[in-house]
Amino acid sequence: MSELSVQKRLKTSKSFSPKAKSSIGSKIGFSFLYLILGIIAVFQIYPLVWLFFFSLKTNQEVFGLSPFALPKDPQWSNYAKVWTQGNISLYFFNSVWITVVAVLLTVILASFVTFAITRMYWKFSKLVLGLFMVGIMIPLHSTLIPLFSFFNNIHLIDNPISIIISYTAFNLPLTIMILLGFYQTLPREIEEAAVMDGCSIHRIFFQITLPMTTPVMATIVIINMIYNWNEFVFVNTFISSDKWKTLTVGVNNFVGQYLTDWGAIGATLMISIIPILIAFIALSNRIVEGLAAGSVKG
Repeated sequence: MSELSVQKRLKTSKSFSPKAKSSIGSKIGFSFLYLILGIIAVFQIYPLVWLFFFSLKTNQEVFGLSPFALPKDPQWSNYAKVWTQGNISLYFFNSVWITVVAVLLTVILASFVTFAITRMYWKFSKLVLGLFMVGIMIPLHSTLIPLFSFFNNIHLIDNPISIIISYTAFNLPLTIMILLGFYQTLPREIEEAAVMDGCSIHRIFFQITLPMTTPVMATIVIINMIYNWNEFVFVNTFISSDKWKTLTVGVNNFVGQYLTDWGAIGATLMISIIPILIAFIALSNRIVEGLAAGSVKG
């Protein structure tokens, strides 16, 4: 057998080696996975694209054309109308500052509670943790009448403080649960060394422990932000004047008894989605890191 034929046989055997077959199989598997993920992405993104085109239509186009048809004459004036005439600028500002205040308050209080439960030794720590976890099982709607009566007695009806208190109280259990898994992974040796150096408990929390929780902060911030921004029931129940309404309730301004401006409603919904969408895209990597960091102990 000549040397050239031997080399050809070696090349042929290499091309059909188990390693090559596994490489081809993995490529096919990844291609199939990317195809499935691409289809899922289309189903996730399409409603946003549809809502954008819906916000550029008139009432005649909404009811006269196919729901999937593009607007013949895009009504960009819908956005100007809702921002100026529909008072959406005020509702948008209310949504921003109420959401920010409630998120900050929730994160700070949840950090206090989690630090006290995981890092301090006291008799009723497990009982207190259990009471907070019970809050996850309480249906939101079952609390509306008691809360309304309570806020009415202390004169907080039609006051944004009632909304901030409600958001903070209902978000605390889930926030504590997420932080709890992360705090249990933090090494105690750092805090013990700080105690040996004469560091107070307050300095340990604010200068050592709290900065170490930044990976999970993005996760709890975006979760709280989405809930607070999209919440409707509390605002609709406790707020009656326009000066304190948020975007979710303000969209009702374009729903009338005899006429509903569907294009303006679409523009309002689009405006309400954009800030959360931007925040989620900006913090998406941090969210995954925070969830992964708190999922494994040790």
